[in-house]
Amino acid sequence: MVRLLLVPLEDVVVFPGMSLTLAIEAGDEERVLLVPRHESEFAAVGTVAEITDKVRLPGGGRAVALQGLHRGIAGAAQTMPDGRLFVEVQEHPDSVPVDGRTRNLDREYRAVVEEILEVRGDDGRVAGFLRSISEPGTLADTSGYSPDLSYEQKVTLLQTLDVTERLERALGYQRDRLAELQVRKRIREDVESGAEKQQREYFLRKQMESIRKELSEDDASIVEEYRTKIEAAGMPEHAREQAFKELGRLERMGEQSAEASMIRTYLDTLIDVPWNERSEEKLDPTHAREILDEDHAGLEDVKDRIVEYIAVKKLRVDRNIQEDKRSGAILTLIGPPGTGKTSIGESIARATGREFVRMSLGGVRDEAEIRGHRRTYIGAMPGRLVRALRDAGTMNPVIMLDEVDKVGADWRGDPSAALLEVLDPAQNHSFRDHYLDLELDLSGVMFIATANVADTIPGPLLDRMEVIRFDGYTTSEKVAIARGYLWPRQLERNGLRDEEVALSDVLLQTVTTEYTREAGVRQLERDLGTLLRKTATRIASDRATAPVTIDLDAIRDALGRQRHFQESAIRTAVPGVATGLAVTGAGGDVLFVEATAMTGTPGLTLTGQLGDVMKESAQIALSYVRGHAGELGIEPDRFEDRAFHVHVPAGAIPKDGPSAGVTMATALTSLLSQRPVRHTVGMTGEVTLQGRVLPIGGVKQKVLAAHAAGLTDVILPERNRGDLDDVPEEVRDQMAFHFAMTIDEVLSVALEPSPVRAAA
Repeated sequence: MVRLLLVPLEDVVVFPGMSLTLAIEAGDEERVLLVPRHESEFAAVGTVAEITDKVRLPGGGRAVALQGLHRGIAGAAQTMPDGRLFVEVQEHPDSVPVDGRTRNLDREYRAVVEEILEVRGDDGRVAGFLRSISEPGTLADTSGYSPDLSYEQKVTLLQTLDVTERLERALGYQRDRLAELQVRKRIREDVESGAEKQQREYFLRKQMESIRKELSEDDASIVEEYRTKIEAAGMPEHAREQAFKELGRLERMGEQSAEASMIRTYLDTLIDVPWNERSEEKLDPTHAREILDEDHAGLEDVKDRIVEYIAVKKLRVDRNIQEDKRSGAILTLIGPPGTGKTSIGESIARATGREFVRMSLGGVRDEAEIRGHRRTYIGAMPGRLVRALRDAGTMNPVIMLDEVDKVGADWRGDPSAALLEVLDPAQNHSFRDHYLDLELDLSGVMFIATANVADTIPGPLLDRMEVIRFDGYTTSEKVAIARGYLWPRQLERNGLRDEEVALSDVLLQTVTTEYTREAGVRQLERDLGTLLRKTATRIASDRATAPVTIDLDAIRDALGRQRHFQESAIRTAVPGVATGLAVTGAGGDVLFVEATAMTGTPGLTLTGQLGDVMKESAQIALSYVRGHAGELGIEPDRFEDRAFHVHVPAGAIPKDGPSAGVTMATALTSLLSQRPVRHTVGMTGEVTLQGRVLPIGGVKQKVLAAHAAGLTDVILPERNRGDLDDVPEEVRDQMAFHFAMTIDEVLSVALEPSPVRAAA
């Protein structure tokens, strides 16, 4: 250990072998320790330098000439009275290693530096100086002469005491310099050979990257940023190749190009697709059933099908059976509004542990909404399926295709045709979006479509769907749903607590039957919301004190007079009126078919928003009644010079379907025979010219509508006998069902036994 004067050097690093002159007062000292300092922080290692000369500067100042000798490790410091700082120094001259690794590094270092000199155009002086150095430690220290090294790199080199390690570190620095110089030379040659503007911008960007690197900035270039994101996105090989191809185009054309923003948007979309992300599914049928029962009352068919799906998948996973991409489930929930089709999709996602995304297709007329726009168009964007996957963040979400029966078509294409590939398990594992122009595997997606009616869904599309019918709820089911789901939800929305408002089950049923006659519960929830808003207003304005019990008067005050009545007895009291059952877009409904006759030109007039099928049914019914007048007890002269008018009064609701034939035949027979139709009877079925009763659809919805209207007898075609299994048992127990094969069997049940007397 020696005691030397400490000379701090601000942001300057002096290596052994270097010479310099400093304006300092050295006194009688022969040697000093030169230590680099940055922002008041000293390096741990300095350079022991010999004072070779002392000179007087103009103005009376003094300076010394210094020659670096070797490294020294600074120890304890002591400040003298004159302000000078002395430190204990452990001198560390370089030891000369003789191992082969050092010799190899020595040769490689010289070769790299010679390449650098060749690129930079050295005149031979630096190369001669380099050849004159024989010590490996001194050779490594020559890197410190380079202005390209940063202060931190120079300090690191100075503090590396081991000669072999120092030489290896210096070699790394020189390699980096060589790589940068070669890139600059290549770009400079391109520019000098007449490169275009884009190539010059590329050169400038490369220079900027070099500047950032020299300044130790962490901001990567846009191209490097995209390259990193693409590597981390987990894309399949074909998508990865496409992404790097587009990235190469972006790199060549430059950021200022008009097309650059389009390429960046495309790359952002590719990166946002969750190629390698999948939700961990919960394959527990029991848990799934508990979730579905917790969220929805009834809907047993739907719940059973979801549980079956989960159970099958669980067995395939447990038994290591390879996933079949062509065995996906495309469930389609068809039923009236308000029956819970959309909300059950969220429950399915929760039960299976998947993400949920809803796509409303109502009014969609552009095929590009499904497949995406081709990138040749300005403002092109991916289709809604790609956006749904992006929003879900996984490749196996539950995607709800809402209102699939309301998809339109025009000159922009047919979206329903595009859905054929999406909803076909044999094809959707290789769905191609026009914007991405890549195949997407949609086989992991659980698609659930919803519709109000199946008639407007194109046949080929419907053929790919597994249809589950939502036929509506019974009165008791509506009451249970209202009590368990709608009432608590409306309490919360209206700022009320459960203990503040009470409504008995009897009055809840009154609201259900007298103010709603829908297949679902949407209007029922609105009415309950109205009741609770009125109650909340009374409590908030101090006109009532909690708890409040809602009575019948409060219901009438909030909801008005009764909206629905059991009017069958009144409507069918006169001959010529029959009660028919039909299915509309809003569910099952009761239709009163009226027939009348008048003197005039023979013919048939039809009114009531009837479609072509119902008009044909009316013609057939009249022809049958006229052809079998004798058998039906009708005088033949009642058809002479008589015009007939059939009307189906039900507002402005369009009505069409093949199930009104028996109702029209019954109404005409009732009119001509003067035998009224029994007011407890509702009927449905199509009739032929021979009087055969043909089967129809929508039995459950029609029976539920008859039950809600107070009818106790329902006439159905014989071939629909098996469809009664779908009707809830509580409804079957309260009604009588009559199955007919001919119109005679219908009339025997539907008509009163004797005609109305003239006196009546």
